[in-house]
Amino acid sequence: MIYFEKLRRHYGRSDKSLKFQLRQLEAFNALAQTGSITRVAKALKISQPAASRLLSDFSKSVEFEVFKRESGQLVLTSESKHMLPEVQRILEGLTHLSDLKQNLSNQTAGHLRIACLPGFATSHLPNVLSKFLAQRPGVSVTLEPDRPERIQEWIIGQQYDCGITDGFSEHPALQSTDVLIRSVCILPPNHPLGVKTQITPEDLIDEKIIHTRRDSQFYLQLSDAFTSHGLPLKTWIEVRQFSTACKIIQEGQGAAIISALDAEQYRDKGIVIRAFKPTLMHRISLIWRKTSQPSQLAGDFLLAFQDSLTPFIEKN
Repeated sequence: MIYFEKLRRHYGRSDKSLKFQLRQLEAFNALAQTGSITRVAKALKISQPAASRLLSDFSKSVEFEVFKRESGQLVLTSESKHMLPEVQRILEGLTHLSDLKQNLSNQTAGHLRIACLPGFATSHLPNVLSKFLAQRPGVSVTLEPDRPERIQEWIIGQQYDCGITDGFSEHPALQSTDVLIRSVCILPPNHPLGVKTQITPEDLIDEKIIHTRRDSQFYLQLSDAFTSHGLPLKTWIEVRQFSTACKIIQEGQGAAIISALDAEQYRDKGIVIRAFKPTLMHRISLIWRKTSQPSQLAGDFLLAFQDSLTPFIEKN
């Protein structure tokens, strides 16, 4: 609004005294395009007296004549011609703002910040995001992978809208939805146990086991499964991510009990995937700040991600 600032300085008027109605600006712009009160009224879908009144009021606001008559036509004064680009910029900005508001309401625009476990960032999540964003061309995303503790810190500090993690326990600042994913046993390509449809701890008595870190809830479940059968868990390699176990087993070494979701990413890479009994569940938590509901965009993403896990949920 550079020109309006010059007007204020010229007339010594305050910001409060120089006010314009949107319809006045629209009438002024329509006059510049058409040169006729009749056509201004038609463009704004108002009566001719109403169009004349808008232009008269606008002229009083700026304290100079907005137009003059030449050869039966209405033409802008030199002051108006100088002001016109600023008015058009304002109207274009308001149109853009209206479009942006509509896009945000329809979730076709906005920015989504997601924190997740490293395994998700390179496996299941990219496919979910791709489908989610295909219907929202104006939405951008920040995706940051890290360990569970860091994810919680980011959500609490409002650096991210939502998080995807495991091993989450209650926190006064966070709210969560849990999804329980069934577990499977994975074995190297062409492993003799591949003839079985279901693997038990007894089947793995001679196998070197790759497992998650010992302080994880899933490891405790796995250890209890072997102990309850009176068998030792022959630990071989401790890993943080299930995907690491998949890659090692793909090379022909070891065995592991992992989330069916992670195993699915390697189904076409030669590893053997079989059901495991007793049933072990890998808990995934979708988290956000408790003090406020997630934005509509974040909420819809969480629902889309939760729906994508349906094929891997244990069926009763």
